[in-house]
Amino acid sequence: MDNLGLTIEALIFSSQTPLSVKDIKQILEECYEVTYDISELEGAINSIIEKYETSNFAIEIAEISDGFTFMSKPIHHHAVSIMLKQNEKRKLSTAALETLSIIAYKQPVTKSEIESIRGVNCDYAVQKLLERDLIEIKGRSDGPGRPLIFKTSQFFMNYFGLKSVKDLPIIKEIKEVENTIGEKEVNY
Repeated sequence: MDNLGLTIEALIFSSQTPLSVKDIKQILEECYEVTYDISELEGAINSIIEKYETSNFAIEIAEISDGFTFMSKPIHHHAVSIMLKQNEKRKLSTAALETLSIIAYKQPVTKSEIESIRGVNCDYAVQKLLERDLIEIKGRSDGPGRPLIFKTSQFFMNYFGLKSVKDLPIIKEIKEVENTIGEKEVNY
């Protein structure tokens, strides 16, 4: 496979969404400052597709949504689906839940503001929340160092069935767990 085919393969592999021939053409032309013919690119893509059709590979290139993407071959779909379900079942740590709560109620918020509330470093928790698409970067603060500003994502809203942040429970509505032994004291 020539350099063009390898570059196209790298582009398809690196893209998080299916990559169309038009997108590939635009990227290559900007990268190499050369004009490419669509048929030349389609030929290179077909060569890559043929390469992955052999039984030596567990993946293939599929054409979906007017673009190309890597997918596991159908024979492996069941095992991959079990792995994905297991990944979804992984719970957030207490630190991540605390961090998510702070972001949800105080948004937009910087990492230093989160850390001042929690009293500990929150780099790992923020990273995990970003990976799970529960939070997103809104922009940068105008403060010193221009720190990133975080807010909850649309996935967070969908996951918890919220139309907006205003639909979050009011802190006073959340009952505090009592850690007392015996009967509750009653004042008459």
